[in-house]
Amino acid sequence: MVAKHVCPECGGNLEWNAKAQSLKCPYCGTEVPWTEEQQQQLGGDVVEQDLAAALANPHSGRGWGDTRREYQCQNCRAISVFVDGRVASRCDFCGSPAIQAHEERNDAITPQSLLPFKVSDGQVRDLIRKWYGSRWFAPNKLKNAALTDTLKGIYLPYWTFDAHVQAQWRADAGFYYYTTEQYRDANGNISTRQVRQVRWEPASGSLQHFFDDELVPGTVGVHAGLLRKVEPFPTRSDLKPYSPEFVRGWTVERYQVDLGKAAKINEGDMDQQVEALCARQVPGDTYRNLRVQRQYQGRSFKHVLVPVWLVGYTYGSKSYQVLANGYTGQIAGEQPYSWVKILFTALAVLLLLLVLLMAAGQ
Repeated sequence: MVAKHVCPECGGNLEWNAKAQSLKCPYCGTEVPWTEEQQQQLGGDVVEQDLAAALANPHSGRGWGDTRREYQCQNCRAISVFVDGRVASRCDFCGSPAIQAHEERNDAITPQSLLPFKVSDGQVRDLIRKWYGSRWFAPNKLKNAALTDTLKGIYLPYWTFDAHVQAQWRADAGFYYYTTEQYRDANGNISTRQVRQVRWEPASGSLQHFFDDELVPGTVGVHAGLLRKVEPFPTRSDLKPYSPEFVRGWTVERYQVDLGKAAKINEGDMDQQVEALCARQVPGDTYRNLRVQRQYQGRSFKHVLVPVWLVGYTYGSKSYQVLANGYTGQIAGEQPYSWVKILFTALAVLLLLLVLLMAAGQ
């Protein structure tokens, strides 16, 4: 059971405050710095879990440490976890009011570590306003709207994977050389030119590589393309052992990309990287028929929570999201486009080109 930290002044449950970068009481405002001693109480170092053992026997690693409830949005299907009885009337991901209680699964692997929020809501509001201001082709109505009012702080589920790989590769290595040939140009004159040729030779080699904290998102509530744009999350260096103080008062998304599916995604990602690493070893100028035999050993994983700030809004009939990394402040977003602005910009460019052509002809 994870120990609770209570306010020394009023006895209330402390919550993580991004602006203060400390625990803070939501009732009396007392701040309590996060100490190394508290981290040691939670288990100290963040440890890797054996992947094969977990797939053979799914189980919870550490409890959430507090009473929790799960609700699933019937629109986007995201599952939100609320600690200590907090609930919401709308989905934090798409804004839909169609949310229903979701039955907790006994085989759910609970997070053992997380990245606490580092960027405060005030900081991210300023960043998002600047982002809106730089959207030149967005409708004026969008820029003037106070869309940061829908800002939500959310912990997203991620899987991280480690593995050692040994690979053997074979390929045809190509070496460029040039020959001189004659040709007849459009005027009937005979000229010479250099023509590139390729000399192919068999090549082979081996590769050893360590994959460290390869990330696979477990979320369905945030658009995947945006999430990749705000990565990376520094899970190799800055993770904290899970404690309910970090998530109390925030929304936590329950993973729906389970460990088995995430492990397959990770293996596919590693396969592509291994092939690219082997391709770099092929000598010469080019290659063909690359064949790679690979073997992964010591695969391990962590289930972690990472912080994001999310703005979800509807413009016309479409839904859009703006996402900010809650640890680094990196922003990515979606937007509608004003075709009127695009049309007038295109006309202005054409007019400028016409003026330049007329000036050049004089």
